[in-house]
Amino acid sequence: MELNLSRPICFFDLETTGTNIAQDRIVEIAILKVFPNGNKESKTWLVNPEMPIPKEATAIHGISDEKVAGEPPFRERAREVYQMIQGCDLAGFNSNRFDIPLLAEELLRAGLDFDMKNTVAVDVQTIFHKMEKRTLEAAYQFYCGKELRDAHSAAADTLATYEVLLSQLDRYPELENDVKALAAFSSHSESVDFAGFIQRDDSGDEIFSFGKHKGRKVLEVLEQEPGYFGWILNADFPLYTKKVLTQIRLARLNNRLS
Repeated sequence: MELNLSRPICFFDLETTGTNIAQDRIVEIAILKVFPNGNKESKTWLVNPEMPIPKEATAIHGISDEKVAGEPPFRERAREVYQMIQGCDLAGFNSNRFDIPLLAEELLRAGLDFDMKNTVAVDVQTIFHKMEKRTLEAAYQFYCGKELRDAHSAAADTLATYEVLLSQLDRYPELENDVKALAAFSSHSESVDFAGFIQRDDSGDEIFSFGKHKGRKVLEVLEQEPGYFGWILNADFPLYTKKVLTQIRLARLNNRLS
């Protein structure tokens, strides 16, 4: 089984200092780029997070402060990473909820205007959980009949994720071999931002999914309580969430002017 692609797709995995999307940093990133003709290109980078790596994180992925002391920070890797994924769809294991949001934060922090408007994302973990309910190691054993060695190494996890998706397509004929269909199947909800703070209601309108305005339309809240916009921009929300909220607000202002 080969992926039916109309354009390249990048499988990627991050090892990080922790799980806080707005505050934690990348220490390793691996990308496996698969082209429509079946060719593959892969790269792995170690990254200096410019902050201490907690011992709990090192215990999981094996990357210590000493290991990345001589590596460049992400802002010096950002353009190369950005160019590799530009014009591609994305895929990963738990990528919709973690890897893509955190990568977006790092790219925006480096001054690169990362956007998912013309990109779809396939979350192999979601497909796996909807079908079998396991971890990546178990998924690799279950679907591929292999033991995942070097688990929590970004390169090993990335390649395993790619192989699991191919095996999922072989195993489940009801899964359509189409990246957009796989992205739709592996999505959790209709989120406008990656972190899920802004979602869409049944009418397709943006709504807040948290706090005192949970379930209310974003534009309605911004009109009735203008200070809420400023509060979000100054609070500890992901940069991509702030970018999306700003785009919604500017679109309304532009519509009024026109």
